[in-house]
Amino acid sequence: MELVVGVDVGNSTTEACLAQVGKGAVTLLATALTRTTGVKGTPKNADGAVTAVRAALERAGVTPDALHRVLLNEATPVISGLAMETITETIITESTMIGHNPATPGGTGIGVGVTVAIGDVLDGPEGPVVVVVPPGWDFDDVAATLNAAVDKGVDLTAAILAGDDAVLVTNRLTRKVPVVDEVAAVEKVPLGMLSAVEVAPPGRTIRTLSNSYGLATVFGLDPQQTRQVAPVARALTGNRSAVVVRTPTGDVTDRRIPVGELTLRGEARTVRVDVDAGAEAIMDALARAQPLVDATGEPGTHVGGMLAQVRDTMTDITGQPASEIAIRDVLAVDTMVPAEVRGGLAGEVALENAVALAAMVRTDRSRMQAVADRVADELGTSAAVGGIEGAMAALGALTTPGVERPVAVLDLGGGSTDAALLDRDGACVAMHVAGAGELVTKLIDAELALDNRETAEHVKRHPLAKVESFYHLRHEDGTVQFVQEPLPPQVFARVVTLGADGPSPVPTRLNLDAIRRVRREAKRRVFVVNALRALRQVAPRGDLRALDFVVLLGGSALDFEVPDMLADALAPYGVVCGTGNVHGTEGPRNAVASGLVMAYAQAAAP
Repeated sequence: MELVVGVDVGNSTTEACLAQVGKGAVTLLATALTRTTGVKGTPKNADGAVTAVRAALERAGVTPDALHRVLLNEATPVISGLAMETITETIITESTMIGHNPATPGGTGIGVGVTVAIGDVLDGPEGPVVVVVPPGWDFDDVAATLNAAVDKGVDLTAAILAGDDAVLVTNRLTRKVPVVDEVAAVEKVPLGMLSAVEVAPPGRTIRTLSNSYGLATVFGLDPQQTRQVAPVARALTGNRSAVVVRTPTGDVTDRRIPVGELTLRGEARTVRVDVDAGAEAIMDALARAQPLVDATGEPGTHVGGMLAQVRDTMTDITGQPASEIAIRDVLAVDTMVPAEVRGGLAGEVALENAVALAAMVRTDRSRMQAVADRVADELGTSAAVGGIEGAMAALGALTTPGVERPVAVLDLGGGSTDAALLDRDGACVAMHVAGAGELVTKLIDAELALDNRETAEHVKRHPLAKVESFYHLRHEDGTVQFVQEPLPPQVFARVVTLGADGPSPVPTRLNLDAIRRVRREAKRRVFVVNALRALRQVAPRGDLRALDFVVLLGGSALDFEVPDMLADALAPYGVVCGTGNVHGTEGPRNAVASGLVMAYAQAAAP
């Protein structure tokens, strides 16, 4: 009998399976899970592997000197990046804007006039005016000054306040006008410029300043100018209040970086495609170039810079020259990303079309052998690269109750989606494709403009709810939950994620349905699309109907909705699809590590 441990180094986690092996039989003793150290497939993985092995030994009550052999998977590193399409700086040459949407603006309607400081309004400026109030003014003084100006014949149309007193000021005005408050950068509002202030009634959003032609009407713009200010209108869509100030021509300059052309070099042909054409065109070009040998981007463009960065990162990690690093797969996804609107005073953004690209780079066997050598030195035992991930995952999946050969597995990891098919004779074909959980997180982060990976990960992993009072919340499926203890004040009237630590607010203005739609679409465009294209590459004759069982493995198989989405996508093909349960106890985890041990036992059997 031998004491053997299989170690699966993944993009996010490293798993270990400790077992006793003898005469072809495998007796499971313990499993362990830890975070992967370094980028998958590089020597730094050794630290995480040693930690996982020691944890498994400790759980089994076995000393390290009793260990006979450590078996590691042949890991494939995956690095993903985003190549954004067309616009890096939105062009606005004649407008400054404030669209931060304060919670309690005052008044309703739209007011158009020339911006005037409150200290000068009593001097009786001619024509309609919009009064700008700096910090330090009491609401009573503001209201009294504005009323005095109106009494002197000043045509007051709106007001912009630094403080949060819009409602208090409006309640004291003799002429009711729209008032926007909480403008932190009020000192940057240019004076003497034509401006428009709009406040919508409660429960509604602005209509004029969020409409390109409304802006054209207010400011008397020609068609060319209307085209230039269109991003302003898009950025203000959904706000209850907004301010737009027209500034002199030429205040904001124009700079563009082209998105560029992607060159896909296959074994038989080379295909070029503009990233501007979108994800569908890119994936069609990839299908024509398969099997892919390498992918490059046009120098000086977004896609060229993105792919060069992928190569540079791998050069830093592995020490291999950039010329020797080949990109073996890409996944293109159409998305919408927020682009900062130039001329904004409150961080306004406009959603622009983008193409997200995930690129997969494969290292060579020698890098994992270096990991094995370091693990052997640390543990004082022998270590070797035991097998390819896909084949090992399929072997491990066979321990799931209700599964038999032929079986296909989908290993849904952090950087790649791996598919493998194990036939009745034990032959295995495996395929790795770029894009998995990390890309989903990036898409959610970009589309919701969170700029916070941890929050995006929460949105990806947990259901949503809307906190409607301190004692009840409404879940995304419409059900209402009442609680015994009052909810924290920071989540009141907010959309929250429901994680193990309780409700956590999502810092976005989007409502619950919009956030849910972004989350599900990101998962569909990555996991569902990748699952189908990976399975087609391993299925007999590329026919999904030829598959009997598909077992979902990996950390992303624990997601609360991805398994159902994949089962629905495969249902029309008559495929039995579900989340794996390795050894009947481990769930979708530990399949590769267990497969390494099983393969070793089969090879050692007489």
